[in-house]
Parts: sequence; C-alpha cells; structure tokens
Amino acid sequence: MPIESYNPYTNRVLRRFTAFSWAKTERILGQAHRAAATWPATTFAHRAGVLRRAAALLRERQDELARLMALEMGKPIADGRAEALKCATCCDYYAEHAEEFLSDELIKTDAGRSFISYQPIGVVLAVMPWNFPFWQVVRFAAPALMAGNVGLLKHASNVPQCALALEKIFHDAGLPPACFRTLLIGSDLVEKLIADDRVMAVTLTGSEGAGAAVAATAGQHIKKTVLELGGSDPFIVLADADVALAAKTAAQSRMINSGQSCIAAKRFIVEKKVIKEFISHLKTHLLALRPGDPLDEATQYGPMARPDLADELSEQVNDSVAQGAKVELYGGQAKPGTALFRPMILSNIKPGQRAYAEELFGPVALVLEAKNADDAVRLANDSRFGLGAAVWTGDPKKGEAMARQIESGAVFVNGLVKSMSEMPFGGVKKSGYGRELSYLGIREFVNQKSIWIGKEVVPVAKTE
Repeated sequence: MPIESYNPYTNRVLRRFTAFSWAKTERILGQAHRAAATWPATTFAHRAGVLRRAAALLRERQDELARLMALEMGKPIADGRAEALKCATCCDYYAEHAEEFLSDELIKTDAGRSFISYQPIGVVLAVMPWNFPFWQVVRFAAPALMAGNVGLLKHASNVPQCALALEKIFHDAGLPPACFRTLLIGSDLVEKLIADDRVMAVTLTGSEGAGAAVAATAGQHIKKTVLELGGSDPFIVLADADVALAAKTAAQSRMINSGQSCIAAKRFIVEKKVIKEFISHLKTHLLALRPGDPLDEATQYGPMARPDLADELSEQVNDSVAQGAKVELYGGQAKPGTALFRPMILSNIKPGQRAYAEELFGPVALVLEAKNADDAVRLANDSRFGLGAAVWTGDPKKGEAMARQIESGAVFVNGLVKSMSEMPFGGVKKSGYGRELSYLGIREFVNQKSIWIGKEVVPVAKTE
C-alpha cells in the first residue's frame, strides 16, 4: 500500500512518500536501541520538561495540526483542534504524575526491606490507526517516554503528514531524535521489526485482524503487547431515563469522528416503552448535523476517511436490511466509491444479521429493543466485543449495578463514553487487552521488578 496523503473530501492525493527500506528502518532501530541505554539515565524532572514543552507546542500548533487531520482523514477542523489540545493535556498529565506512578512500592515481607521497582524496558513499537492520528499516538508516547522508554511509530499509511508533524513536535521540544521516530513503512516490515531482539514490546490500536497478526508474531518472539481493537459499544436507555437527553447524547456519541471511533456508541439498546420516543429524538438530532468540507468551521461531520471504508459500511447495511433490519433514517452514500456517508438508523436488529454481530465503523445507529433492564444487559453482553458502554437511567444506583454486570473495559452511567488521561482505557474479549492511560497505562511497558533486601546481620562479638 502506498504511503500517501489522500484527501477524502476532494478525492485528491496531496503528497506521496517513498516508503523506508528495511536498511533505513533497521538503521533507525539501531539508533533507538542505543538511545534506550541513555534516555533512562535522565531524571523525571528532565523528561517532564520535555513533555511540558511538547504540550506547549501542541497548543501553539493546534491550527496547523487540525488542518492536517482535516486534509488527511476528513476530521472537521474544530474537532482537530480539540484533539490537539487533548494531546497537550495528556503530556502535561504524565509530566506531572509519572514519577509518583513509578516510585518504588514498599511491600511487607520477611526481608529487612522489599519493594517493587518500575524500570523502563527499552524500544516500544507502536502500530497506530488513522482515526485519531495524534491522540492515539500521544496516549502511548507520553507515558512511555516519561517511563524512560523510547518509541518507534508505524502510523497508518494514509496519515503520514500527521505522523511526521508529531515527530517534529517531540524533537522541537528537546527530545533526543532517536527517542521517538516515525517509520514510513508498510505493514510488511512490521513483522521483521517485532522479530528483532532490539524491539522489546508492541502496542497496537486497530482492527481485530491486525491485532491478531501482531499478537501472533509478538507471541512467537515472546514480546509484551497491548491491544486496543474494535468495539460495538452498547448504549442502554431504560424507561426511567431522561430520554430526550439520552437521545441527544446518543447522536453525539454515534457521530464522533463521523462515526469512526472505537468507543462511539453503536448499539442503542432501548426499553420497549420508550423506543419510539428515543428513535424520534435521535432522528431529529442526526438530521440537524451539518456535513461539509472539513476545513469549514461550520462543518459538524466530514467524509469517512476513505471511499473503500464507506463502500464496506454500505455493504454491511445492505446485507443487514436484506436479513430483516428496518431502515428508520435513510442516509448512506450518494453513490459507491464516494467517502461521504450520511447518518442512518436501523432497527429490528436481530441475531443472524451482520449488524448484530459486526462492528459498523461509521455513522450508522443500530437500535435494539429490550424488555427490561436484565434483558438490556443480556443484549449488551451478547457481543464478541467489550470496549465501552453507557447506561442511561433515572436511578444511579441501578445504573451502577448494571455497569458492574456489563462486559466491557469502561461503563459510563448517564454520560458520554470518552477516554481521559486519569482513567484506564482498554477492552475485554475481542476488543483487546492491556490498558492505556492512568497509572495502569504507564506501568504496561516497564519491568515490575521485585527487590528483596535481607535484614541487617549484626556480627557476634568475639569473647576472649
């Protein structure tokens, strides 16, 4: 696959890049490996200074970065600015808290002193997706760099300018160049990198198939992995909920990044008593959203990132309708081969349909009918995915009880599911394993070393 910037709104290639050869990639890996021997010797205060400067640059360059996202993958420019600012907040968060998160943890044993020491492991390879081209990378890079690791980024092939812009930010912030490098390579070289003994771990955000392939290679070479994969997040609305507010939030959640978000709500599981009311409100909110040029400040959703992704989504929708799903809101593509996909609502979602079992990565809302709260939890859990979930109810205690029963990495009660620096992020089942963000995220790629020191032995005095 070529390394190129392709504008999904204009259908034009903006720039093409020559993919790195293995010789060049291996040379950069060698530099990173050498840097992994020196970067950990720096103090937390020094690393924090670099991260804070990176945060400042993210804020200063937010317009430039937002423009790159708009051009390369169709993100509305206002959303791009928000993404850049969120990245800055994450850099500041780990600059502030990394030393605390990685300080020695005293453990009571039979020793004179025993503790867990958290130490960096070296070169971490990140295989990242296009949908949040800065946030996905920063939430790995900020904790990894603060822990004393170094990073190599293999970004999605359609966002090379975003990848290079982030590399420049870290370098301009004072990070030694070898400590973070963008590799403009195809997926064909990823396996060779993972196999190399100088790469100590891999983190991937992407599809189930990509995650399985990376995990298999890493397992063969005994490398630690963190995988954040797909999701088909349930959004439960009980009859006692504020249905109007739930539907407004549902539309917002479904349309995050033109529906191209792992934690966008996708399956709206609604109690029978309020399902018609919910669909009516949801339809109103979706129809009110303004599509258009991602560079236009008034645009609320842009095209999907590539025409082939919109084609694939159309196929999933058409197959599901043929299998019995009902169209409540017509939208979709104007014609095959185009990237703009208008919002759709499908109801009567049943087992056997593609919409019931698969992740629909785009602006299609799936409405499922639940008999009651227990049935809603059953439907929520009847999925191979388990990334995020939401519960809407007028009874927060009931919402908390349901949250504990739902099989997912995160559950938000009466709120929009989102990722944030303070809380761990990741999934269960086919949505992956391991955690990013919070103190758990920074501890994924460190050696959690047990150190046991015997009690002081007092020499016995000799007698004459």
